[in-house]
Amino acid sequence: MISKTKNKVAYMGPPTSFSNQAALQHFPENADFIPCESIADVFESVEKRTADFGVVPVENSNEGMVSHTLDMFIKSNVKIVAEIFLDIHLNLLSNTELDKITTVYTIPIAFAQCKDWFRNNLPKVKHIDTYSTAHAAEIVSGKTNAAAIASELASEMYGLKFLARSIEDYTQNTTRFLVISDKISSKAENNKTSLLFAIKDYAGALYDALKPFSEAKINLSKIESRPNKVQAWEYFFFVDLIGHINDKNVCNAVKQLENHCDFVKVLGSYPYYPNS
Repeated sequence: MISKTKNKVAYMGPPTSFSNQAALQHFPENADFIPCESIADVFESVEKRTADFGVVPVENSNEGMVSHTLDMFIKSNVKIVAEIFLDIHLNLLSNTELDKITTVYTIPIAFAQCKDWFRNNLPKVKHIDTYSTAHAAEIVSGKTNAAAIASELASEMYGLKFLARSIEDYTQNTTRFLVISDKISSKAENNKTSLLFAIKDYAGALYDALKPFSEAKINLSKIESRPNKVQAWEYFFFVDLIGHINDKNVCNAVKQLENHCDFVKVLGSYPYYPNS
């Protein structure tokens, strides 16, 4: 998806955020990067074509799905054109000594990824949410008695020292990011397709909706549900499957899916790397 001309790439957070690092990994050259304050802003940048691509977090290996990203796909027409996997290591950064820390800043999912460390080391500190880990480091650079949970790059940019390194509770800590665009990804050797659908309201509807994929021996690598915020107790389902929407078996299964649904949207087919 990387062209010879410079791409404009939107991502969430100031420079050194994990979204920024994921964007740099996927677009190592020929790109101008546009920092955004929210996931919604990244989608809007792509929709309004102020950015060619956007990079958004969708899933963490320990904490699960990023619900805001899934919700944005319900109302947006952007397409998924690639996925990125980034190893996440969280550090406690400050310009103060550890025993003087009273407040810690970071995003909620970063707090969740190091609950045990704080329980054992700083059980009484106040937690304050920010919109990105890099923003947390930026805030803390101008404060005393405060620390941020952020990346090693954030330490370098904001002149903060390490109070503790790699404080995540699980060493296998990876976040999956999606690259979004108003373009469509070309078919690769191996592909993954993401779908969004809402089933009709009758007994066995979900079973009937997914049965065509089983009969076609299509691997559904993920299924998640999100509440329909317009109609209580109804749900949208997000599915990742192995294959391309233009593959005959995938295309036929999706057509059969439509018979059991009120709403079906193909979010995109994009390269899949089995060993990633």
